[in-house]
Amino acid sequence: MAEVTLIIAFVAGIVSFLSPCVLPLIPGFLSYLSGISASEANSAKSKAIIFLNTVFFVLGFTLVFSIIGVLINGIFADVAFSVRTWLGRVGGIIIILFGLVLMKAIHLPFLEREHKFKVKKTGITYVASFMFGLAFAAGWTPCIGAVLASILTLATVSAKNAFYLLLAYSLGITIPFLITGLFVSRMQNFIQKHEKTLNYVNMAFGILLVILGILVFTDSLNRISNFALLRNIFNA
Repeated sequence: MAEVTLIIAFVAGIVSFLSPCVLPLIPGFLSYLSGISASEANSAKSKAIIFLNTVFFVLGFTLVFSIIGVLINGIFADVAFSVRTWLGRVGGIIIILFGLVLMKAIHLPFLEREHKFKVKKTGITYVASFMFGLAFAAGWTPCIGAVLASILTLATVSAKNAFYLLLAYSLGITIPFLITGLFVSRMQNFIQKHEKTLNYVNMAFGILLVILGILVFTDSLNRISNFALLRNIFNA
């Protein structure tokens, strides 16, 4: 079960990165942090500066998500069985709601507002990038709110795996961020060509969240771990 939820958390990170109001802004945002425009990122030195700023940025939000995972683990890991059962039911409903939000079946206004810290850019770009990473994790943006909230809910329900779930979510965002930092000019062209298809990513993950929420609500998430057993039966 833990392996499946970790995969879901990792995919959630990728979906957050691919959000239609986040992804198109990322090349320009990374260029802003490094002080080098995407069109100027041709030399090895320029590419290295952008990539290092990207590294410090992802370190910032990974640190915050890891701390949140540790806190959730410390608070909810040892709660009584009856409490865990109710957490699962409430958490399942919340995850289903967030899935419906991604599918645009319902609207939750508080997820459509930005709540994040403002960070002033300093002359030391790597420090500024790290601080922006902290602010990115601490803030809610309209596109990633439902996805992040779903993973936080799943982490609360599966508190013993909370740290690993948040870490997997961070990695899901980190890897494409680093790829963008390495190939910022190429990624800008790629994003412009495929921007219209990004909405389908949210729709597909919304369906996955609804299914996940139902499994959490019915305490059936552990049945997914039996897929390996089914494969062995069919291969026998």
